[in-house]
Amino acid sequence: MVDRNNELREKLESPFPVQPKPVRLLANLVSYIFHPLFIPVYISWFLISQQPHLFASFTAAEKVITIIRFAVFYTFFPLVTVLLARGLGFLDSIYLRTQKERIIPYIACGIYYFFMWYVLRNQPQFTREVVMLSLAIWIASSLGLIANIYMKVSMHAMSVGLMLVFILMLAIQKGAGFGLYLSIAIFITGLVCTARLIVSDHSQKEIYTGLFIGALSQLIANWAV
Repeated sequence: MVDRNNELREKLESPFPVQPKPVRLLANLVSYIFHPLFIPVYISWFLISQQPHLFASFTAAEKVITIIRFAVFYTFFPLVTVLLARGLGFLDSIYLRTQKERIIPYIACGIYYFFMWYVLRNQPQFTREVVMLSLAIWIASSLGLIANIYMKVSMHAMSVGLMLVFILMLAIQKGAGFGLYLSIAIFITGLVCTARLIVSDHSQKEIYTGLFIGALSQLIANWAV
């Protein structure tokens, strides 16, 4: 079929049959709640609230500032970039439905994420886990940009794949007491990927590739930091 950019594109049939409207509404809700722009903020909140020893030297105000910092660099700046690109006519929509539309956001986010990692790694009060997470996010955006040349890889799957491996690494370090958090991470990963198969035009290959890129990015960051 010919898409809106007059480019020939293979029409991919959804692996799921058309679901009832309530199921599609729920899948859309899941996609918004666990949007890739929010996942890093959720993880930062989780670390501060559930792993306070990682921020033992922080005051209550500094913990709040840390979450705000994550929200600014991982949510606000990317969102403003997409809205600005849409307003200037570089994007047809804010939903980034084509590979071409994703190039500018990938490049811009790569700059934001690299800066965030660079700043955190040079501030000794942040522990290895926080620095490792920020590096993994930058690596994922870089690998996502490369993969975007060949397919419209799922950003949702990348984010939850990274999150899952990050929680898994913490669980390996902390032991059996981390089992509940790991179970929740596995559930969220499956829920988000299923939701994207229901309400997006992603193929299974694009979903699984996103999961792989996210997981690989976290593994590389764990090795590098």
